[in-house]
Amino acid sequence: MIKLRPSDLAREHGISTQAVRNYERDGFIPPADRTPSGYRVYTEVHAAALRAYLALLPAYGHAIGGQIMNALHHGELDDALMIIDRGHVQSLRDRETLDAVKSSVHHLTAESGTATDPSNDAETRTIGELAHHLRVTPATLRNWEGAGILAPARGRATGYRHYSAIDVRDAELAHLLRRGGYPLDRIAAVVQQVRSAGGTDALAAALNDWQRKLTAQGLATLAAAGELGRYMKLLDRALPGPITASGKPH
Repeated sequence: MIKLRPSDLAREHGISTQAVRNYERDGFIPPADRTPSGYRVYTEVHAAALRAYLALLPAYGHAIGGQIMNALHHGELDDALMIIDRGHVQSLRDRETLDAVKSSVHHLTAESGTATDPSNDAETRTIGELAHHLRVTPATLRNWEGAGILAPARGRATGYRHYSAIDVRDAELAHLLRRGGYPLDRIAAVVQQVRSAGGTDALAAALNDWQRKLTAQGLATLAAAGELGRYMKLLDRALPGPITASGKPH
């Protein structure tokens, strides 16, 4: 078996040896054997683990990538696959939301933000209903309101927020752009421009940017799957028995 030093792993990816040690400490790569003098000794299994982890980052992010690797190293294959499946579900939902926002652009621009009576709007939702629809917390919607992204009407008697169909579309747009990494002030500017007559340039640019990010993430997911598959084959051979469907070596 080929023996590698931390610097060998670090050099391949242009990272520091301390980063390699940190990844081992955090469970992203398996524990290294030690020489009698205490130096770490890595193998091609560790090198493959590092390739797999770094490939997961652009596909799923640091937190989820780390969860996947830790699940594998604890012998919990099904847990690792469940985490990956959740990432795919979120990606699909992002694509569906992007398509929905694109298809509703003409509605957003047709309505210039004129106030409507929420009691006459069949699409009116409470803050709890809208939060559930977007899978965010009511506090998030209140933050968006404070940033000028949303402007729901209030019930005269109760003071409760009522979100019209236009508010829902603005919230969906905000949610999409937030996931794309846009700060609240920029989202507010986009939404305000969409509400104004004919102001679609900022929206089109934002949607095109997010489309490129989704495409890049999808390609990264394919690359990560290849690296992860190669690593798992090496991991199978390194363990006393193969990883079974239950995720436990036998």
